[in-house]
Amino acid sequence: MFSSDRRADDAAGPSAVWTLIQSALRAEIGDASYDTWLRPVGFVGIDGDTVRLAAPSHFLADWVTSNFLERLRILWGAHRPGIRHVALSVATVTAAPALPDAAPALAHPAAACIGLPLEPRYSFETFVVGKSNELAYNAARTLAEGGPISFNPLFLHGTTGLGKTHLMHAIGGELRAREPNAKVAYLSAEKFMVEFLAALRAKDTISFKQRLRSVDLLMIDDVQFIAGKESTQEEFFHTMNEIISAGKRLVITADRSPQNLEGIQERILSRMAWGLVADINAADYELRLNILHTKAAAMPGSAVPQDVIEFLARKITSNVRELEGALNRVVAYARLVGKPVTIDFTRETLADLLRAHEKKVTIDDIQRRVAEHYGLKLGDMLSARRAVEVARPRQVAMYLAKKLTPRSLPEIGRRFGGRDHTTVMHAVKRIDELRAKDPELDGDVALLSRMLDS
Repeated sequence: MFSSDRRADDAAGPSAVWTLIQSALRAEIGDASYDTWLRPVGFVGIDGDTVRLAAPSHFLADWVTSNFLERLRILWGAHRPGIRHVALSVATVTAAPALPDAAPALAHPAAACIGLPLEPRYSFETFVVGKSNELAYNAARTLAEGGPISFNPLFLHGTTGLGKTHLMHAIGGELRAREPNAKVAYLSAEKFMVEFLAALRAKDTISFKQRLRSVDLLMIDDVQFIAGKESTQEEFFHTMNEIISAGKRLVITADRSPQNLEGIQERILSRMAWGLVADINAADYELRLNILHTKAAAMPGSAVPQDVIEFLARKITSNVRELEGALNRVVAYARLVGKPVTIDFTRETLADLLRAHEKKVTIDDIQRRVAEHYGLKLGDMLSARRAVEVARPRQVAMYLAKKLTPRSLPEIGRRFGGRDHTTVMHAVKRIDELRAKDPELDGDVALLSRMLDS
């Protein structure tokens, strides 16, 4: 967050800041983990330099304190520099409101969905399909249609934030729409483990088993979290067998393929690989563009220019969740401070995120790209030739080296044939002057910057 707009946070009030922090946390950890652990946490108030939050149970308060208290303190401090502490107590709190782009609460009867609630905005219609996720999407649709299937279980794998959880919610929602009486159970592997251990402690594992094994569709998210948990894996294996043997549907996700999961019993891996294994790869540039266009179109009253969408698609390449979270953050903050969404505003709002994704451009990259652009040999960048057709591109390369790398002027000079740092200073100043009055050169520099930065 940039300091010039911190006054806007103050003016908006702490509740608005809390909404921004909730949005940031959801984007960071994903919907399933957020809904399980952080959504029940409520904002109480600010007491001096301390933010006071409340959780509905001691168990939840302890877990959030151990895993998220420091992150909450950092996020509050970014919006309110005077905040030094976050205190979490146990009290009855109002459930956190849905984020601005969330759909209304699910209308299905509570008994029809065991475990975590299904999120209606995660439907097949809102899932953007591309080459990287086409197989997973088609398999998910086939399973959700309710007719005979040639595979069971469906195992979806890919790194975080690529759409596995979205597809699980879509499968559950579609099956419930087609078969209103179908019982659907959606749990993270972590929640499966917590509930199973709670049943063990209460000596009531029978009801736990009956509840899960009576469903028509069981979905377990992020199964890698039960690695090394032998008693949980034992129960998970028998649950899998019961579901499959009874002809019910089973969907499992993980961050890697079955053969690459470590700490999971071999018989479980074999059972998971028995069905259809579909990977979801990182979205390419075209898919990222389509995702952002779809997301922006679903934000009424928010004008997101094409150049901002292209900028985000180029810069945020790690996963879809972070991509969508970046757009949410920009739009939410623009609304909060009453500013239009522009490239500069986006850069400032996402400064921390963009730094994390920043491509490390090297002087070698710059010299090679500039030489290619101007039809020169790479050696010309280092030579003593002073003809304008060589000297000007060399100055452009020095200029870009200063702008796009953290290298010092003396180091840049050494990399350009052992030149003095004053030569680099002159080149930077000269190109700055020429850009202001030579549209062709300005266009060249802008194009080269985009090419190196993409």
